[in-house]
Amino acid sequence: MKLSYFAWVRERIGKSEEEIELPSHVATINDLLGWLKGRGEEYAHAFEHAEVVRAAIDRRHARPETSIAGAREIAFFPPMTGG
Repeated sequence: MKLSYFAWVRERIGKSEEEIELPSHVATINDLLGWLKGRGEEYAHAFEHAEVVRAAIDRRHARPETSIAGAREIAFFPPMTGG
């Protein structure tokens, strides 16, 4: 699965994207965030306030409880503001 990171999430992790193999227990966006936090200091820092990080599955906004089954790409980004 491809993970993409944008804005300060990307800056904190130090990469814009990566291909990963998920463990079988990771079933939702929330599960994925929890798993990513355990991958290292940079991930823990990027997702320390996971409640403000937004996610998109295959370019469609997704809630934390959304299943990631069948997803090809998941993107993480900070909240956006209009103007």
